Amino acid sequence: MDNKKRLAIIEKASKQVGPSVFWSTIITIASFLPVFLLSGQEGRLFSPLAWTKTFILLVDAFIAITVTPVLLSLFLKGKFKPENTNPINRGLERVYGPILRWCLEWRKTTIGINIIALLIAIPMILRLGSEFMPPLDESSILFMPITLPDISNSEAKRILQVQDKIIKSVPEVAQVLGKAGRASTATDNSPISMIETIIQLKPETEWREGMTKAKIIAELDQKLQIPGVINGWTQPIINRINMLATGIRTDVGVKVYGQSLDSIALVSERVRNALQKIPGVKDLYIEPVTGGKYLEIQTKREELGRYGLSVNDVNAVVESALGGTPIGNTVEGRQRFSINVRLAQEYRNSLDRIRRIPIQSVSLGSVPLSAVAEVKFVEGPPMIASENAQLRGAVLFNVRDRDLGSTVQESIQKINQEVTRIPTGYHLEWSGQWENQIRANQTLKIIIPLVLIIIFLILYFSFKSLKEALLNLITIPFAMIGGVFIVYFYGINLSVAVAVGFIALFGLAVETAMVMVVYLNEAMNQLVAEKGNSSQTITKQDIREYVFRGAAKRLRPKIMTVSVSLFGLIPVLWATGVGTDVMLPIVLPLIGGVFTSSIHILLVTPVVFEMTKEYELRKHGKIEIYDVKH
Repeated sequence: MDNKKRLAIIEKASKQVGPSVFWSTIITIASFLPVFLLSGQEGRLFSPLAWTKTFILLVDAFIAITVTPVLLSLFLKGKFKPENTNPINRGLERVYGPILRWCLEWRKTTIGINIIALLIAIPMILRLGSEFMPPLDESSILFMPITLPDISNSEAKRILQVQDKIIKSVPEVAQVLGKAGRASTATDNSPISMIETIIQLKPETEWREGMTKAKIIAELDQKLQIPGVINGWTQPIINRINMLATGIRTDVGVKVYGQSLDSIALVSERVRNALQKIPGVKDLYIEPVTGGKYLEIQTKREELGRYGLSVNDVNAVVESALGGTPIGNTVEGRQRFSINVRLAQEYRNSLDRIRRIPIQSVSLGSVPLSAVAEVKFVEGPPMIASENAQLRGAVLFNVRDRDLGSTVQESIQKINQEVTRIPTGYHLEWSGQWENQIRANQTLKIIIPLVLIIIFLILYFSFKSLKEALLNLITIPFAMIGGVFIVYFYGINLSVAVAVGFIALFGLAVETAMVMVVYLNEAMNQLVAEKGNSSQTITKQDIREYVFRGAAKRLRPKIMTVSVSLFGLIPVLWATGVGTDVMLPIVLPLIGGVFTSSIHILLVTPVVFEMTKEYELRKHGKIEIYDVKH
């Protein structure tokens, strides 16, 4: 053919494909827009994904209707061959044709098989565990043991050194860095009884055969069983996120609110006892609100008058002897340091020595501190936490070897049964990752129906038919079959990441179904053009034959759409490294869903379409024609 005719064909084909590209892109973009409604951690994590996908699809649609026709005119030259000359296409048609004819012949059986698969998927999805976000492997471990609240600095130092030595003895550990207490900052409220140890692991290639991160934690936990120390295992980044977002440094916490620290401690003890034997609950301990030791020096006012001393005299001596008194400053280069003076450590490390601290009186000379003051240790709160103008304690635990959702649900039931008759004015509140999961679930209850409504409206305005829109929309539950199956057999828990994967699947499945329905409607247009639109001229066999043509003769573009999606996603299954923990739950619903939705679109959609046209022909004496261009 000459160049003018070739360009005319390319122009006509581009105009024919344009509307389909536009509406498919709109459906895919619109189905992902509700992801922007996510807030909190999940919103910050998935909004870049939503933005990226939206802009890519917009640019993709622009290139498809502008740049692609130009490239076709430049490269599509020479001798053209029909589709059936392609050996792959011929092979696919030889397989697909007989299967489609069997499905059209046994329509009820075909639909029944799909419904059975859907009914099987429902209990499977109900049996899946749930969690807020899939745990991200940070390639390091944070060991957070809790000691008794009255531990001394020297004992905390000794325990820290012993723990670090034991941890370093494990072959998979590269480096260990431990810290007890807090730095010189008001933003860190860690008491001396809380130890934080960051454990950096060697590359997995250097690990012992069969070792996993979970096995390493289990081995370390067994070796670090020290009396008076409660072990806690987490990861550095997620620990900081939990503490900043919820004030809880473990996966889950039960906050106990009240007016008295002693009563809060008693209620917390009952909560801990109820949680002890629940499977999945690990590193269970009570955040100490009592048991701290304080040195109290109470002056004896009647004795002060006898020695001619005042309360300020005693306070000044105690302050300078124990706390230190600033006497000046020193400048070293650009740094300025204050100079404090106090008694040496050996003169203030016991009650007897403190009681012997001399105080100079005016008339009777030097007298010991014990003569004018009572020196003793008293118990008090190691640290006071308050929220919403109420005192707060907490029972903290991590969740391992089980999903977060079912663990917390069982814990709630157990506490409701056993922790009864809480004093008036006291109440419990669940926090940590469970708090985030509740918020995310409430948002998803709005997002997922909104996605379906948006897709339905776009389909309705595209086809101008409620029936055609529903025919496309019914693909979604059958697409979910594959997503549910693959998520179930991979052992992935339901989370925000899995929900985002299913949301992306909805748009992709409807996009592919739309292509099939458009081709089937084109086949009906050809049937009416050849035989007229009347029950007297059109038979059921004619409808079946043209449905078969519409489905089978356009097999290649549908297979290409599915293949591009699968080949782009499947490599994620073999990806390794940091970040794959979140990628896999998103990709798995897409891979399984694309597979089953393709089977449904290629085999079930033509069956339902044929049954619809036969019903129209029988009831109205003609079939309804929709002029939807592709």
